[in-house]
Amino acid sequence: MNLDEFWSIVESARTDARPTHEALIDRLAALTMDEILDFQMRFDEVQDAVHRWDVWAAAYLIGGGCSDDSFSDFRAGLVALGRSWFEKAAQSPDSLADHPVVIEAAAQGDSDAIFYEDVGIAAGAAYDRHTDGDVDAFYEALEVRMEAVEEQAAGNDMGKDFDFDDDAQMRQRLPHLSALFLPPAG
Repeated sequence: MNLDEFWSIVESARTDARPTHEALIDRLAALTMDEILDFQMRFDEVQDAVHRWDVWAAAYLIGGGCSDDSFSDFRAGLVALGRSWFEKAAQSPDSLADHPVVIEAAAQGDSDAIFYEDVGIAAGAAYDRHTDGDVDAFYEALEVRMEAVEEQAAGNDMGKDFDFDDDAQMRQRLPHLSALFLPPAG
């Protein structure tokens, strides 16, 4: 599955009247088991592209904190925003300050905005439909697939680490998001 095919599936799920994760599961379940695994491999690759400190800092501001698991949910949520917003956020995480969901989250104090765990596990749920609910089958098949792909890069450069609790650093690195989520500098 190439990147355009991946994003086509995501975009079609986003435009469905149902919640994105439900539509995504249905679309993926219509594929073969191998195609579902291909989707998951591409999903992991796309998510890995935003596994960086600056993106984590954006998640930290939007979520009022962000654990390892929550950061995975945030990156899944970035995918759920669609290709255009995903690419904007990958280029400049601070651009999320212009997204209507983030603006609304800041106004309402909603710390769950963008965090979307169910999108991250949609391929597994779709695969389960092919195996009559054998939840281990997906992860076992995915592990075999990942072992066969020997392209695993040695380490992931997340960029320069910094202190997310240092408001001055956050204002410097993510000025627009900081303006939405941090108290005024005083």
